[in-house]
Amino acid sequence: MNSPSFRNWQSVQDEVLRRIHAREWKPGDLIPNEVDLALEFGCARSTVNRALRSLAESGLLDRRRKAGTRVTAQPVAKATLDIAVIRHEVEERGRKYGYQRIDCGLKIPPLAISGAMQTDADNPLLHVRALHLADDAPYALEDRWINTGVVPDALDEAFQTVSANEWLLKHAPYTHGDIAFSATAALAEEASILSCPKQSALFVIDRLTWDNTQAVTKVRLLFGPGHHLRTRL
Repeated sequence: MNSPSFRNWQSVQDEVLRRIHAREWKPGDLIPNEVDLALEFGCARSTVNRALRSLAESGLLDRRRKAGTRVTAQPVAKATLDIAVIRHEVEERGRKYGYQRIDCGLKIPPLAISGAMQTDADNPLLHVRALHLADDAPYALEDRWINTGVVPDALDEAFQTVSANEWLLKHAPYTHGDIAFSATAALAEEASILSCPKQSALFVIDRLTWDNTQAVTKVRLLFGPGHHLRTRL
C-alpha cells in the first residue's frame, strides 16, 4: 500500500528538498534512481519522475541521460539571478583571480543590518570584508555580515585563503533571498581599495539570503567603474 505521505509528486518533491536541505544528499551527490525512490516512497515511478523534473527545472538537480541525477553543485533558482562564485566569474572571463581579506571578526552590526536580518540589535554577527582581484587589479569589494546562529561553522573559518562568498555557497544552505542593484559614489576608503577616483560611480549588488525564516548572510558587493553584469533568462 502506498504511504499517504507520498501519493502525489508535490509530497515527493518536498521530501527530496528536505534531504537536499539537510545535506543527506550533498551538492554533487548522485541520488537514487527513480525505480528505487518509487519503491522507497511507495508511489508510481511517474510520480517520482514528475517531482525530479520539477526540481531539475528549478536548478536544484542535474539530470543527465545514462549518468543519473545529481544534486546541483551550486543550486540556483532559474527564475532568479545565480549567486556566482566570484572566483569562477573572474576565471570565466579569462583573467587571473586573486583574493585579499581586509578584516574579519564578530561585531555588533548597524541597526540597518540587524533590522534587515531580523536579528537582535545587540547580537554580534560575523563581519567579513575582502577584496577580489582580477589580473592583480581590484575587481570587487565584499562587505558581508554572517549570522553565526544559523551558520556556526563560519566561526572556525578565518577566510584568509577562501572568500566568504565561496565558502558559504559550499557550506550554508539557503531557501530564498533578495537582491537589489544600484549605483553609488565611491567614498574615500572605497575609492582607495578599488583604485578609482573618489566619487566614481560604483555598481552595487546588495543581497540577503535566508534559510526559511532565519537570515543567513547579508552582503554588499561594490564593483569599480566599467563593470558589467551578464546573466541569462
